[in-house]
This record gives sequence, C-alpha cells and structure tokens, in this order.
Amino acid sequence: MKRQQYKKRKSRKRFIKKVGLVTIALLCFFAVTFLSLRIYAQVAGAPPLTVPKASIFLDSNNNKIGDYFTEERRYWTELDDISPYLIDATVAVEDKDFFDHSGFDYSRIAGAVLADIKAGGKVQGASTLTQQYARNLYLTHEKTWTRKINEALFAYRLELFYSKEEILEGYLNTVYYGHGMYGVEAASRYFYDKSAKDLTLAEASMLAGVPKGPTYYSPLNDLKKATNRQQVILRLMADQGKITEDEKTRATSEQVVLKSDQWIASKSIAPYFLDVVREEATDILKSKNLSINEGGWTIQTTLNQAHQRAAENAIEKNMPNSDLQVGLVSMDAYTGYVTALVGGRDYGVSPFNRVSLGNRQPGSAIKPILYAAALEKNFTPMSFLDVSETTFTYDSGRATYTPQNVNNKFADHAISLAQALAISDNIYAVKTLEGIGYRSFRDIQKRFGLQYSEKDIPSIALGTAENSLYDLTNAYNILAAGGEKRKPVTVLSITDAKGKVVYKYKKPEKEQVISEQDAFVLTQMMTGIFDPVFSDYSPATGLSLRSRMSHTYAAKSGTTNSDQWMIGFTPSLTAGVWNGYDQGKTLSVQADMAASKQVWIDFMETALDGKANETFKMPSGVEPVTVDILSGNLADASCPNQRVVYMKTADIPTESCGTFDFFDTDTWGNFFETLPFEAFKGFWD
Repeated sequence: MKRQQYKKRKSRKRFIKKVGLVTIALLCFFAVTFLSLRIYAQVAGAPPLTVPKASIFLDSNNNKIGDYFTEERRYWTELDDISPYLIDATVAVEDKDFFDHSGFDYSRIAGAVLADIKAGGKVQGASTLTQQYARNLYLTHEKTWTRKINEALFAYRLELFYSKEEILEGYLNTVYYGHGMYGVEAASRYFYDKSAKDLTLAEASMLAGVPKGPTYYSPLNDLKKATNRQQVILRLMADQGKITEDEKTRATSEQVVLKSDQWIASKSIAPYFLDVVREEATDILKSKNLSINEGGWTIQTTLNQAHQRAAENAIEKNMPNSDLQVGLVSMDAYTGYVTALVGGRDYGVSPFNRVSLGNRQPGSAIKPILYAAALEKNFTPMSFLDVSETTFTYDSGRATYTPQNVNNKFADHAISLAQALAISDNIYAVKTLEGIGYRSFRDIQKRFGLQYSEKDIPSIALGTAENSLYDLTNAYNILAAGGEKRKPVTVLSITDAKGKVVYKYKKPEKEQVISEQDAFVLTQMMTGIFDPVFSDYSPATGLSLRSRMSHTYAAKSGTTNSDQWMIGFTPSLTAGVWNGYDQGKTLSVQADMAASKQVWIDFMETALDGKANETFKMPSGVEPVTVDILSGNLADASCPNQRVVYMKTADIPTESCGTFDFFDTDTWGNFFETLPFEAFKGFWD
C-alpha cells in the first residue's frame, strides 16, 4: 500500500514537474515571441500613414476648378474638423472598445476563430478599427490567414507608435463609402453636399452605416436598407451613452436629404479642359523625374471661367437637337494661354476630347495657311487668277482633279486673292498651290505646327490633310500674334504638397513663324469674309454674322461633307469651333451646317462684351490703299466696288482703275463730283 502511494506521489510530482516545464516553456515562448515582436516593431519603425492625396486645379485667378485622384477620391480632414456625431457613430458600430484595447479585441477574435473553424474557412471578421485602418493602408481585402497575420502586425505597430486619435483620424480618412468616395469628407460632400464637420446626428448615423457594405447600405442604392442600419447605429449610440433617448428619437424622425446630384454638377467645371491640363502636367512632371500619381500637386491653369461659361452657353444655345457633336477652344493671342475648352456636348456621356484628340479634315479653314505661303512667294492681295471651272492633272498626267465650289458655280472673270479668300473660291486655292509648289505648302504647315500630306495631290489645297481643332486654332493664334510663334499653354505653375514650386511657366524666346508684314496683310484679308463688297457668284462666307458683330474679326470657315469649322480672332483672343458627327456622318441638315458659325460668334461677342474694339497693329512696310475690287488698281470715283486693303509698300499698284472718256456722261458726272467747288467760289463771282 505504501509502495503504491509512493508511486502515485512520484507520478504526481512528475506530472506537476512536466506541467511546470510546459508552462515555463510556454511563458518563455510567449515572452520570446512578444520580445521578438517588440524588436521587430522597433526595427521596422512606425508604418507610414501616407495615402494618395488629391491634386488640386486652379483657374488663372487661383479659384479651385477641380481635383484629380489617381485611383481614389479622398480629402484628408483632421479629427477636429469631423462631426462628433460621426466619430461616435463610427466607434459605436465598428469598435465600441476602441479607446480601451491595444489594437485587438480578444473576445471577438476568439468568437471569430470558432466560427471560422466550424465553417472550415474564413467567414467572420473581428477586426478592430486599428486593424481595419491597417488593412485600408497596406493590405487587400482578401479573406486569408496570411492577410490577417499581416494585418495584426501592422495594427500592433500602429498602436505602438501612434495615438488613438491619430489612428481614428486615419481610419476616418481612408475608409471606403462607395461611389468612389474614400474618407468622411469626400463621402459627406458626395451624399450631403456639405463638409463632414457640419453633419447632423441623422446624417452622421446614416453615413456611418455605409462602410459595412457600400453597395448594400448606400442610401442612393437602397434607402430602406440604409435607414434600417441607421436605426441600429442610433440604438447602439444610445445604449453606449453617446446620445440621449430624445436625440435618438429626433434623429430617427429627421428626413435626410441626399444631394449627390449637386456634387456631380459641381464637378463639371471644364472637364475636357482638365483632361488636357493633366496631360500637360504629366509631361512637365515627368521631365523633372516626378509623377502626377504622387498626388498633392496644386496646379494653376490658364482657364478663364468667364470664357468657359461663354463657351458652354454658346454651345447650349446654338447646338441643334441632334447627335451633332462640337468642339470649342479659345486662346489668348498675347500668351498662347488656353482660356476655355469644350471637347463635346456631354463629358458624362462621352469624355472623348474632340478638340485635342479629334483629327478631321479642315476643308477651307486651311486656306489662310496656304495663302501665307503664297504671300512669301510674291503673291499680293491683288494677285488675280482665272477661276473658271478647271481640271487639274497630277501624278505625271495619270490622274485628274476637278474641284467644285460650295454652290457648284464659278466666276466668269478673274478674281483677286483677297476676294478668293473672302468667298472661299476653290479653283484659286488649287492654282495657288500649283503656283507656289507642294514643298512650300508643306514647309509652312510644319512651321505652323500642323499635320500635312507627303503626297503631291491638288486636293490638299482644300484641307484634306487631317488636323485637330487644337492645332489649327493655335495656327490662327500665331496670325493673331503677328506671325510670332505660339504654343497652347494650360499649366502656369505646379506646387507640391509641401508648398514648393516645382514648375513655373516661362514665355519662350520670340520667334517669327512668318513675317509681321505677311501676318498683318493676311489678317486684313481675313476680315473680308464679313464684307459684302467681295460677294460675287457666291457671297462672302461670313456675311450671315455681320449684323451680330460689335468687334473687328479676322476669320475663316471650313466645310467638308462631314465637318464644319469656324476659326477667327481679334488682336487679343482667338477661338475655333468644330461641328460634326463622331462617325463621320454626312452633314445635310441646315441647322447642323449653320451651328459652328453661330456658336463662334456667340462665344466671341460674349467673351469680349464690355471691351473696346481692337484694331490690328500695322507694322512698318505695310500701307493701306483703296483699290478697285474688280481690277486691283487704285480706286477713284469712277470705280463702284472699292475697298481699303493693306499691302506691302512694294506691292502697291500705280495705275488707276478708271479711264477718262470725253464722250461718257457718267465719267463727266463722276469727274465734277470730285472737284472742290468751294475753291472756285470767288472765281464765278
């Protein structure tokens, strides 16, 4: 008996000793694990709290016009600028013990582990706000044990190096609320059109319910589900002493007003323009080994909001009720700054930018560039050519081309360059191309920054080489600048998140594309499209706008089967308008064919409203001269079709248009009308 008792005591001692050893081993294991975790955390250091930030766009007057997010729309907001209701509601529903635990809720973890074991997989979460914040910052949302372990490690480091307030602020600025909105400020603006600091209890409690399932609990997607979850959160807040029963009752009965439509409207300031800005800013930053995707940039642009409104209103007023598309861009002639840009009728329907990306045939809108080359080849405004119907041969005589005019008519007499431009005669244009040569035309298109054809085909004189409205309007802007080179500019400066200016636009050195004299002479000819004195077998192409003009404009229209163009300028402002169908559908309805001119004149008159009329500055070497339109000679009283044209001094004609016929009574009548009878008053007495 004693021997058995001895064995039992000995066995018990061995068991206790084993338990003790196992306990010590476990304690050592946990101690080593904790120490290792602590060493790891200290060595790894504080995890960065950086998140993608918005890049902000400003107009030319430093007013905010938009923002850009590489992937997520978020605005970082300090905890003090967030409604206390939203803070309490979030903590109440997501992690009521947030301020008491050290990053982990062990009771919730144990329950989740049991549920996962029973289900044979990861089905239930027990993440605290700290763990969720770690996941939002550094990890994916996949339900795996590897992700949970990494989440725990990051959560531990966050709790070790940051305060509860910093963690809560970070969580509220990174949590996803659906509809592309990250963080409470972006969500509050989107759902309620107000800042997160101004949320009511009802609004805050509804918003706090969204992150659990942004698709299911968004009040925009399912108001009933969102309201039911709101009631759960209000009850939790009351149970946890965050609000009183009276506050809960009032919030339950409050009608929450959603205003996402106003948020969407507020994001529509010049969206096509901002696309061009992003491209330009991306290239600028890339040249400095920086990336726009870093975020936090403040980009000042050239946008003039008054011009942008004028552009949008002109389009809304004049575009027909059809699928006809539109592009409009305006540029400052002195600087090249793009002041307004509309790349289509509705960015939400089609973000394709028809101004910068849409390459189309410009038709007769290319003629001013052709005639700029002609002026360099000794053409003058009074250079006359026969413009009767003509068939041109090319390709060593193997091909022919017979151009037509828009009304299928031709003049029965020679006309001048000035008149050919005003009425947009096509025979004159092709003959000019033959006269100056294809190489000269290609060369000047390159100088103006335009696309051109390498083929020697007569039709390129009529604008068959495709170009964008952006590039062609800039070419006209060069003319407005007196022939001085211009490049479209949308970015004035870029500042990084710390306020350091990394880029500031500098005007390039002066460079002439064509001479000031040729630019001025051509510009004055382009005013002729509004002058009835040039009308012939076809009216001057801009006559329909004459009654609406309160400023002096130089311009040119262009027409193809599927495109309408109108581009023109004053000494300070250039604007171009394109109309057509995205699929190249033939233009046949009069309203579609007239829209471009009406949009253009509406924009120009509105943009220049209240400003004095400007005149183009005449350079030395050019003089005004009154000529007879029909002959090109100096005009006198016997010439009925007179106009002042501007010519280089060496090109001014010396012959008069009239001849004195002794037996012509009209000639005598015109002669006596020119006599200064006041000078002979004493003689007759």
